[in-house]
Amino acid sequence: MDKPATRSKNARSDAQSQFSRYAQPLVREALARVAALDTEPETMHQLRVALRRLRTLLWAWRPLLGRAKIEPQRAFLKRAAAAAGEVRDWDIAVALLGTDGALANGHLAPVRQAAREHARQTLSAADLKHTLRDMLHEVNRALNTSPRRTPLKRLARERVRVARRSLATRMQRARRAKRRDYAAWHEVRKGAKRLRYLLEFFGSILPRRENRRVKSLKKLQDRFGKLNDAVASERLVAQHREIFPDSAKADAALSALGRERKKRRRKAAKLLH
Repeated sequence: MDKPATRSKNARSDAQSQFSRYAQPLVREALARVAALDTEPETMHQLRVALRRLRTLLWAWRPLLGRAKIEPQRAFLKRAAAAAGEVRDWDIAVALLGTDGALANGHLAPVRQAAREHARQTLSAADLKHTLRDMLHEVNRALNTSPRRTPLKRLARERVRVARRSLATRMQRARRAKRRDYAAWHEVRKGAKRLRYLLEFFGSILPRRENRRVKSLKKLQDRFGKLNDAVASERLVAQHREIFPDSAKADAALSALGRERKKRRRKAAKLLH
């Protein structure tokens, strides 16, 4: 895959020297979201998206650095993104259940606030401002001191090929999964997201036919994302029945979420065939 470094006019088109060009905007976006956590309710979600995109970028460059160096970095980004997850899950659960008064009993606000405070504390402890910059510096140093060079176009095409094959495998597993095995369905969503991000990263250097896949990937990601929202909301509400004034209200809410989950599963299933 690699070839010795040269000083030709195409030297700067190698993947080792181009990583920073893709990573720096994502790091800046993530840090901007962290700075706005206390002012914008949607910022938790936007931060999570930025961190996920950065994880995908590291995955794309993993063959050049090795799993041992990249996976700890990706694991850190996953933990940071998950810290904002429960806050987002509560927002989605409330939106799915509507404003019929079932949640307006004074118990929900403290639970949501506790989730938000926990997310802030976790992100503060992670020290993203310094950690992300150190990560970028460390990866760049390892890449730029590599004695071999890999054409960026070759890396992009190979990683897109691997991501596409992985998505196909995940879709096949989801088709065979049992009705309540939503983990397999969630894997489809993650696979679609990874492939979509790669196509968006490398769109300008990939064949045009690859860019035409983005629209269908967005549709797949949207439907499976909505299914995941319903599954996560149902699980979250089941764990916090105390937010309802009585058991009857809790049971009614869980029944409503169960119906929504089944409806979304049927819609998602249509894209597996």
